[in-house]
Amino acid sequence: MVTTATSAWEVAAAVPDPELPMVTLADLGVLAGVEQDGDRVTAWITPTYSGCPAVAEMASDVDARLRAAGFTEVAVRLRLDPPWSTDRISEDGRRKLAEAGIAPPHPGGSGLLRLGPTRRSVACPQCGSTDTEELSRFGSTACKALWRCRACREPFDRIKEI
Repeated sequence: MVTTATSAWEVAAAVPDPELPMVTLADLGVLAGVEQDGDRVTAWITPTYSGCPAVAEMASDVDARLRAAGFTEVAVRLRLDPPWSTDRISEDGRRKLAEAGIAPPHPGGSGLLRLGPTRRSVACPQCGSTDTEELSRFGSTACKALWRCRACREPFDRIKEI
């Protein structure tokens, strides 16, 4: 049986994101914390936005992994304050997204939702060219937009900056 908070963190941190399985919840900065009080473990998740349809699956996956690791009293809670921002994505997470052909957001944003156009220069995750264009603000999931590279002509998803 696992008994330390560090181990509980490690278990929860290894849970893959249900929509972006190449990265973990920790890589995305969605895992906001893990607390242990005796036999009770509470994991906190901050979804990418409050209406994220994957939040129930994230919570279920974290719960199942912690129970499988031997924790018997598990609670998974939402933490909406502070809100998630793309600045929470780790460097390792950005690398994994790019390796999977998804353009990660630029680091160092304000942490505020940008309602106007976002940065125009987005590097193609296939060839590296910045001669790219946004085709649709709405991609395969709510947190992604559809882009295309003019150089290699390949379409790609891009994580929206929030």
